[in-house]
Amino acid sequence: MSTLLKINQIQHCYGNHKTFDDLSFDLQKGEIGCLLGPSGCGKTTVLRCIAGFESLTAGQISLNGVAVSDSHFSLPPEQRRIGMVFQDYALFPHLTVAENIGFGLHRSPTQERKQRVIDMLKTIGLIEAADRYPHELSGGQQQRVALARALAPRPDLLLLDEPFSNLDITLRERLSQEVREILKNQQITAILVTHDQGEAFSVADMIGVMHQGKIMQWDTAYNLYHRPANRFVANFIGQGVFLPGKVLDLGMIEMELGVLSKDIYHHCESDQEICPIGSEVEILIRPDDIVYCPESSTQALITHKAFRGAEILYTLKLASGMTVLSLIPSHHDHAIGEKLGIRLEADHVVIFSKALLTYHSNSQFSAWSE
Repeated sequence: MSTLLKINQIQHCYGNHKTFDDLSFDLQKGEIGCLLGPSGCGKTTVLRCIAGFESLTAGQISLNGVAVSDSHFSLPPEQRRIGMVFQDYALFPHLTVAENIGFGLHRSPTQERKQRVIDMLKTIGLIEAADRYPHELSGGQQQRVALARALAPRPDLLLLDEPFSNLDITLRERLSQEVREILKNQQITAILVTHDQGEAFSVADMIGVMHQGKIMQWDTAYNLYHRPANRFVANFIGQGVFLPGKVLDLGMIEMELGVLSKDIYHHCESDQEICPIGSEVEILIRPDDIVYCPESSTQALITHKAFRGAEILYTLKLASGMTVLSLIPSHHDHAIGEKLGIRLEADHVVIFSKALLTYHSNSQFSAWSE
């Protein structure tokens, strides 16, 4: 694959306020990227800069090896061959579905335009709705039309700004999977902006977790979950708690739930490959790391439970007063106030040193301090 989009140390400011700073990432042709983060982190402004709606104060944006934005120059949006799907869909209410889809094809020959509209209607599964108007469609159908309209001119890059936020959860999950399938079938390179992890994981190949105008980590969903680059990513992605631990020996970490004796790779200091024996660490424990085990001598008190269909998410208080989360099959239905036997079964251990101030990205497991 070749690089379609290159973001190189870009910065954007409103007056003296930096929206984001020193942002860099690449997106390969046919790849789907995502900027994921809480409201106000700058992710939508990054999208607007890529589209050409906002100017950079530093850095460079390149498409297909050609610079389209830097601090002195910005190629107009209409010349960038970029499609965009907005949060509110922005469909024209006075145009039919077919007319909306064909809106950006006015320079194409009539027959070619008609055929492209038909092809896109088939792609989104709405061939029967060609003559309807947007107000006659459901939210999910409107979103598909907005996607088809953006794809119809065959853009080099598609930008999606919180495209599923106006939909209910069930429809959001289904449509996000459908959108990924459409983009992959059409071999479209795209960037999604969202605050929803589920959407990011369902749609994107690569995800950039943003916080306060910085990309904390640009990586796969798997690595974000199992190998977070820092404390913010560890807290933001998935669910989990931090339990104190102590290094007993190479590959041995002692904690309340037992001794971890797997091949643990981590960094504690810039000049050390492992944490010194006796050093204190924090261990990220996910709900899937705690397994229900009735015969276990380790008992935990149920303080809260959340039914999730096939599983129940239990909040459990340990003997020390620390709490952990555990996902347990829902046929093991226990009441709040009961005690459960549990055991630790952690295949992916994320270690955070209390002394470390800098994350070392070449470690298999992460280390960070607040």
